[in-house]
Amino acid sequence: MTCSSSLSDTFTPLVPDTSVLINLHACSQGVQVFRSIPNKIVVSDVVAAELDHETSHANGENDFFRNLVSMGLVEVVRLDDPAFRIFEMLTAAPDSLGDGEAATIALAATRDLVPVIDERKGRRRAADLMGGQAPAWSLDLLLHPAVQAGLPDGAYIEAIFRALSEGRMRIDEARCDAVVALIGPERAVQCTCLPGFRSRRMAWMHRSESLL
Repeated sequence: MTCSSSLSDTFTPLVPDTSVLINLHACSQGVQVFRSIPNKIVVSDVVAAELDHETSHANGENDFFRNLVSMGLVEVVRLDDPAFRIFEMLTAAPDSLGDGEAATIALAATRDLVPVIDERKGRRRAADLMGGQAPAWSLDLLLHPAVQAGLPDGAYIEAIFRALSEGRMRIDEARCDAVVALIGPERAVQCTCLPGFRSRRMAWMHRSESLL
């Protein structure tokens, strides 16, 4: 049972989706995460536009993103014609994606970058377009060795917990047990977004009580 990052050995630029940026804002250490990651990070202008709405302003997500851009930690990139054609295909019915996901995948596919996407359908469509290469997860950013070094004394674990409990960050089933072991079962019961939460909740509660 391991809890490692798929991004540990690559310096390919990353393209995070809107929900990933929301997760990194919720974790309260997002600026330090992006400062620590050695990869260049680019974001589609479509994702930037999604963050520029009333809810994001109220939650502080828009300010968080603008700070990342102003500090040079994130570069906003417009879709060129080839990327826009993929974007249009991905947003067309019947199996359409949201604009942010579609733009993220289109940018990654046309520039040979690594998309960072947590939603199941978006991950599947990205893999289909990129020769089976699986996108990274938000969790891979938080588990990156450089982030762990940049957030010492277990601060990266707190960031993961906050991304789960407040950002409702989605993670892959295969790493769920390892993540629970990392944050502790007593805090796992606060993270309703964890895979199989309803069926696993009682077991986590029992494990938490046994630790008292």
